[in-house]
Amino acid sequence: MTAAGQNFVHLNLHTEYSMVDSVVRIPALMKKVSELGMPAIALTDFNNLFALVKFYRAAIKAGIKPIIGADLVVRDGSEESRILLLCQNRQGYLNLSSLISRGYLHGQHQGIASVQQQWFEGCTDGLIALSGAARGDVGKALAAGDLDSAEQASQRWRALFGSNYYLELQRTGREADEAVVAGSVKLAAATGMPVVATNDVRFLEADHFEGHEARVCIHHGRILNDSRRPRDYSDQQYLRSTDEMQTLFRDLPEALENSVEIARRCSLPVTLGENFLPSFPLPGATQNGVTEADHLRERSTALLRDYLQGQRPEHIPEQEYQQRLERELNVIIGMGFPGYFLIVADFIQWARQNGVPVGPGRGSGAGSLVAFVLGITRLDPLEYELLFERFLNPERVSLPDFDIDFCMDGRDRVIDYVAERYGRDRVSQIITYGTMAAKAVVRDAGRVLGHPYGFVDTLAKLIPMDLGITLDKALEQEAQLQERYEQEEEVKTLLDLGRFLEGLVRNAGKHAGGVVIAPSPLTDFTPLYSEPGGDSQVTQLDKDDVESIGLVKFDFLGLRTLTIVDQAVEIIRTTHQEWADLDIERIPLD
Repeated sequence: MTAAGQNFVHLNLHTEYSMVDSVVRIPALMKKVSELGMPAIALTDFNNLFALVKFYRAAIKAGIKPIIGADLVVRDGSEESRILLLCQNRQGYLNLSSLISRGYLHGQHQGIASVQQQWFEGCTDGLIALSGAARGDVGKALAAGDLDSAEQASQRWRALFGSNYYLELQRTGREADEAVVAGSVKLAAATGMPVVATNDVRFLEADHFEGHEARVCIHHGRILNDSRRPRDYSDQQYLRSTDEMQTLFRDLPEALENSVEIARRCSLPVTLGENFLPSFPLPGATQNGVTEADHLRERSTALLRDYLQGQRPEHIPEQEYQQRLERELNVIIGMGFPGYFLIVADFIQWARQNGVPVGPGRGSGAGSLVAFVLGITRLDPLEYELLFERFLNPERVSLPDFDIDFCMDGRDRVIDYVAERYGRDRVSQIITYGTMAAKAVVRDAGRVLGHPYGFVDTLAKLIPMDLGITLDKALEQEAQLQERYEQEEEVKTLLDLGRFLEGLVRNAGKHAGGVVIAPSPLTDFTPLYSEPGGDSQVTQLDKDDVESIGLVKFDFLGLRTLTIVDQAVEIIRTTHQEWADLDIERIPLD
């Protein structure tokens, strides 16, 4: 794995997806790692795996070995410490995913997810643990000069992780570093525990420190020049080269060598491009051997027969419907998607039966006759000459994707039904990430620099309201902004800081309509996230990444128009006796 002359791998690194204390962007990280000739790099974001797929893809593309892990908060009563976990293999990932999810769903304290040491029992296989340096419980005891407590804490961790527990050493110029290093070396000599060096990376270059501090202040609502604000970071927490780390730890070469040894042992394959479809629960299927494909074919054929015997377009021959249905079924079954159609038809049927208005269908899915006869859509694709191939095409393998509109007031009831039917541990909504956009980042930068509101507001209002506007584009388009940037030092400093921070991930949210249904517990695929005080879970991977790892996304879109139409129909029914049986779906389109 290691390149010639390389005997160090960074194992402790936060990216922008930590959302708290890093300005490391993944593309720039991979470029820098390549320039330094490093063979591997670790992702250990704060309490999450948001960047898992993006990091993994970028590393593989750059020819760099990706190491996946996380920096977790451990809570013991009122005491809080850190532990760094790295995945050796698939089992390690499953355990890490479970621990992180449990932290968000059951361990939040003052808005911060945390785990408890007892949760690690039975959940350490495939994981390598680093003590957390000065922020770990061992490091805190060592910094306080309490070697006995430090040894007791380390022995508790070693009982859980065995030889996979390492004492983490850092020399970043922070107050407690040297005391922790000295104490850890003594502890290692007394107990035989191995040591490993890290640099607690939060930015790529040393001159990024001020921008990093601004980001930390934005997150915590502080001002940069506030003498009372915590200074938890140093200007040495950049991506040091191997030579720099060798110089820094020349007295402890084994701490560097162990970083390479750990990197060798961490080989987590992330499966991309393979689909993992949920199963549709078929009544009695285990007894009579009926498959999803059998059930879909039988049900679709029967429903088409009913439709042809009713009010169908007379100018279209029955044979054309039957041929179209057979062709679609062959494609759907051949591509492995019968369960998808059955699942969508099932929850739409439940919605209609339980008074939740559903849209008639839109997008390319309206071109499917199978979808029409199953009740997923309400538009006959043959009557309106809609093409099935726009929705599913064997020559362009992609997951089907119905855009389904529900009444805004009833959408959550449908999602709740799906969670009950398929298991709450297998159903989740999907995360989204908010970023620092042009206008907002100018206001944020101005605030942390301590400028008056009026000064910052004037600058922010000079930025055009165009969709996707950036500060560079704004400087090109707005002459007054460019003029002030060139002539006023305060404006230049503020906008340069804004340009440095612009686009960084700032917060997590919930996708407007995306829901995933997994064939097994979701933590087999992705950790789960919950907002502080929230009662709903979302995947830690965004919509693109959940599809990349093979989970199927279902779109449950809330449409206010359907709510208003439903209310209007109800008013007509109750105020006009002759319209008491009004059904909006039976009104002819012409």
